[in-house]
Amino acid sequence: MATDTAPPAAPGGSDASSYVQPEIDVRALAALLDGKYAEVRGLVRTNLAEYASILEEAETMSREDFRERVKEVVVEMASTGQTGMGFPEEYGGGGDIGASVAAFETLAFGDLSVLVKVGVQFGLFGGAILQLGTREHHEAYLPDLITGRLMGCFAMTESGHGSNVQALGTVATYDVATQEFVITTHGEQARKDYIGNAAVHAEVAVVFAQLEVGGVGEGVHAFVVPIREKGKPCAGVRIEDDGGKMGLNGVDNGRLWFDGVRVPRTALLNRFADVTPAGVYESSIENPNRRFFTMLGTLVQGRVCVGGAGINAAKVALTIATKYAVRRRQFEASSEEQEELLLDYGLHQRRLFPLIAHTYALHFAQEVVAGQLHDVFSGLEDNEHSRRELESRAAGTKALGTWHATRTIQECREACGGAGYLAVNRFAALKADTDVFTTFEGDNHVLLQLVAKGLLTDYSSEFEDMDQFGLVRFVAGMAVETVIEKTNVHKLLERVKDLLPGGDDWDQEAGLLDPDYQLAMLRFREEHMLAGVARRLKRGIDQKMNPGVVFSRVQDHVIAAARAHVERLVLEAFVEKARSLPEGDLKVALNLLCDLHALSTIEADRAWFMEHGRLTVVRSKSISREINSLCRKIRPLAEDLVDAFGVPAEMLRSPDLVG
Repeated sequence: MATDTAPPAAPGGSDASSYVQPEIDVRALAALLDGKYAEVRGLVRTNLAEYASILEEAETMSREDFRERVKEVVVEMASTGQTGMGFPEEYGGGGDIGASVAAFETLAFGDLSVLVKVGVQFGLFGGAILQLGTREHHEAYLPDLITGRLMGCFAMTESGHGSNVQALGTVATYDVATQEFVITTHGEQARKDYIGNAAVHAEVAVVFAQLEVGGVGEGVHAFVVPIREKGKPCAGVRIEDDGGKMGLNGVDNGRLWFDGVRVPRTALLNRFADVTPAGVYESSIENPNRRFFTMLGTLVQGRVCVGGAGINAAKVALTIATKYAVRRRQFEASSEEQEELLLDYGLHQRRLFPLIAHTYALHFAQEVVAGQLHDVFSGLEDNEHSRRELESRAAGTKALGTWHATRTIQECREACGGAGYLAVNRFAALKADTDVFTTFEGDNHVLLQLVAKGLLTDYSSEFEDMDQFGLVRFVAGMAVETVIEKTNVHKLLERVKDLLPGGDDWDQEAGLLDPDYQLAMLRFREEHMLAGVARRLKRGIDQKMNPGVVFSRVQDHVIAAARAHVERLVLEAFVEKARSLPEGDLKVALNLLCDLHALSTIEADRAWFMEHGRLTVVRSKSISREINSLCRKIRPLAEDLVDAFGVPAEMLRSPDLVG
């Protein structure tokens, strides 16, 4: 990326002679990262520091006692307004959805059982009542749940129906004689499972069930169902503790069964559909699939929040590992008198610095999707296409952000050697507690299928009506070129080729540090993969194969295309952020990180680029050399770059690693 002080490289590498090492103003960089919600993030950091003892309590308390401690902390944090920022002001909230996302993300610097319990109580349970209910429900529940006086849970997932929500086995049958819904669990596969807050604390559940009215199935709907009274299960409700887990043992996950549980007609969360007293089903959305996807689409905030939490957990790991690497010495490498600092080793830089760069990139990508969420749900840009685009971007960013957290935490643990294995140094909890992020709020591979669906249909009017078989038929009915044109990737690529030297040889002539070259490479990959998916789908249908078989055979290509798309969006977000900065050291530093992120992404998939004629052996080697050069330039900045994440010192803990 070109700047006055760090010029772009020639095709074979960089010209280091004119490079001037920047100095980072940590406070300015931290302010850039905190963005418009710096005050909100500051409040959460203050609260985290106040309850820092919970990091130790997670290790020393019994599971039962720690669950109570986590609940206590959550309720006390709620009293500061931190957890209610996304709810309407008239019910005691802050009326700012963007602020609520910023608060939740920042909470990930601390104990993650607290984070997840906050997510369950205020994001899932509270969010379902807010988004799926109407004023009657809001007035009845929001004031008490915002303060934590009423604890609830979100009962969607079933043992036999994880990501396939449309196939849930719990049934709610309307009894017109009593004007009640009768909720029943049909078989063990239909039990609600892994439900946070259910095992001990929840008094009320938002239960997702198949609605039956007059013998007709109307699809999945949500109901407010009491499950406890004075600490005891309500009549017809059976509750079981899920027991010990890999992590997050401060969250009381449980199982729920319903045996003819009766709730009043008004228990149906009826924003999108209702049942009259006489038993007539009514909905403003006629198509059942569209109704279902519209309902689920209102719950996208949880997905956005989990992605942000994963990215922030990665920041904690990188802060600890980097600070350790500037203190710890090992072997006499360049001096006979003193052992070498870990961070002065090229391999150690290679292990940590691309991860720091990816974290910055994902941070800015998360900033984009959080902004879209705020605009859509605040009514600033609320239309069907914007909502579908938000759902797709939230799904993709969540997938990449949580996979990044898992990879980063593991690499940082290894980079801290034996000390990283000690519980006091935080990695045990970080690894165990974030591992499930890749599967809750949507399994990452399933989420990438949602991304691909949006790409292949351009969120057309048929988008919500299509299952995977419908998607196959839809794409097979179009010309492959039409699929590509509808995604706009082709137009973007053509425009970039015009900007770069060399015309059709843009991939050989452009400088490696030219952001247009970097973006063009990712756009080319995305376009080629999308075209490949479309051709495979069309070929399968032309050969009279079953659509389900066709989809299964190309599923790996579908996921690869979706991931390529999201990686392009992430790089675009980083490039745009860096370009927006005024000239100066901060811009130079961010450009170094942006280049490292981009070239590392290309290097990681260089086999694909070489297979498809966009990367020669010589240029591939040049990219690797350039990455090493960027790592050397970032070395003096490394500690400042992680300090700017703003992880409270109390949350780092790790006395053996950070001092």
